[in-house]
Amino acid sequence: MSGATTVASLVDRSIGIIRAGQHPSGGYAAAPGFPPYEYSWLRDGSFIADAMSRNGETDSAEAFFDWAARIVGDGRGFDARYTLEGDADPTNWPHRQLDGWGLWLWAVAEHCGRHGVDRVRWGDAAEATCDYLEREWRNPCTDWWEERVGLHRATLACVEAGLLAWGIEGVDVWIGEDRVDASQLCLVWPFSRPEATTERIRSTLLSPGGGVHRHLDDEYYGGGEWLLLTALLGLAELEEGDEDAARTRLAWVAERAEPNGNLPEQTREHVLHPDGYESWVDRWGPPPSPLLWSHAMFIDLALELGADE
Repeated sequence: MSGATTVASLVDRSIGIIRAGQHPSGGYAAAPGFPPYEYSWLRDGSFIADAMSRNGETDSAEAFFDWAARIVGDGRGFDARYTLEGDADPTNWPHRQLDGWGLWLWAVAEHCGRHGVDRVRWGDAAEATCDYLEREWRNPCTDWWEERVGLHRATLACVEAGLLAWGIEGVDVWIGEDRVDASQLCLVWPFSRPEATTERIRSTLLSPGGGVHRHLDDEYYGGGEWLLLTALLGLAELEEGDEDAARTRLAWVAERAEPNGNLPEQTREHVLHPDGYESWVDRWGPPPSPLLWSHAMFIDLALELGADE
């Protein structure tokens, strides 16, 4: 796919896919129709809600913010994900991921500033979330990918951004592990802390095909190129003034849209560990599509480039 008209139509389609994947409760299914991902992650959901807010879909964003606030208000803890109705996730996937709640705080504050909304609507839940993150940020948790337990720079950056948005300082992002992981692109966009991160990711995790891998050890579905991370690289490159590179990333993502407009989680074109792909297909079927987070990051990059018009 190419051309501004095609990108604009894919943005419209992405908005529709996200809306179709949002439960009446406000939770976003990470990947509708893919059972392992039919939960609402705070991380995915916060990025999705932020993209919807940026695009003017305020009712969708606020429904997600309300969904999370009810979880906090009802005393259901601060887990990584919940059922779409907001109940506890019964799976044995890691439950402790602080990044999602930091992102929720950040996304709410960004939305309120962007649209002139009174943040008091989410104030009680935000206060409780801030208290929790202030207590817990120095303690290890699982990374963005549900794989490694430790202190992670991307997680700490998300927590820092959330707390700063509500007037609380003190998180030290740099005590996180110095491991090359594409999640660290969030330091550049949306958090404007480049610290040479973009070039480090590009030189290590950008495949010959033009997509971005999560990390070099990735064996999930063989370790393919992730669409959301490729869009995130484009946003980071644009943040640093390289519009041509950002447009290249946008085109790469758009070209991998399926005929119905769905954007998958990852591709099989340049997997890091080819022998590992089929075992995941046997277990869960093909990689999830659509992945709402992929659509959200595509929307963000298109909006930033003005390619949605």
